[in-house]
Amino acid sequence: MPHGITPATLTTWLEKRAAGQSLIAAPAVGAAAQTTLDLKTTDIVTHNRSEGMNTLTAGITKAGTGIDGISWNILGQTYVPKTLSENTFSWHATFPTGTFVPPHIHPTQDEFIYLFEGRLDLVLDGRDFVATPGDVIRLPMGIPHGIFNKSDQTVKCFFWVSPTRKLYDLFWAIHSMKDQNPPDVVALAARYEITFLPPPPGA
Repeated sequence: MPHGITPATLTTWLEKRAAGQSLIAAPAVGAAAQTTLDLKTTDIVTHNRSEGMNTLTAGITKAGTGIDGISWNILGQTYVPKTLSENTFSWHATFPTGTFVPPHIHPTQDEFIYLFEGRLDLVLDGRDFVATPGDVIRLPMGIPHGIFNKSDQTVKCFFWVSPTRKLYDLFWAIHSMKDQNPPDVVALAARYEITFLPPPPGA
């Protein structure tokens, strides 16, 4: 199913963006969208989420749902944001067989992953690790890490970072790219405080 922005909300979304207002609660996305529009990366990357995101609100994000019905396609994986505040950001992730996040560094965030289903192979600070259901993966800021589903089954897991910094905005920007070409994703990520590492020799 294509993802995008419902046309009825597009005018409000563009007006808020032009005024520098927060767009966190804006676009209706995913299954609820009746018609979608293709947007270039530049249509998303300039938005400002600084307003209205200072504190975490009390409540429950129900199973099978995310913030405002959002569902992102990120490098072949599906990410559904669950919580968002200045201090923390979390999302449910589904990694189909053969998908991965190349080695990268979060210089301003600690990241964690709780594994529900499947197996993840990881490269953490140059060492190989394997995570299975029930494991918590700890990824301190500044430590290089890559995440791979090399198994024959889909992986389901829960990510969270602290603080949020620019990662929520980066996911919108990647999701909105017409083609998620690796060189373009790497260049874009650098603008959002994520540094992808060059592939190892012979890769």
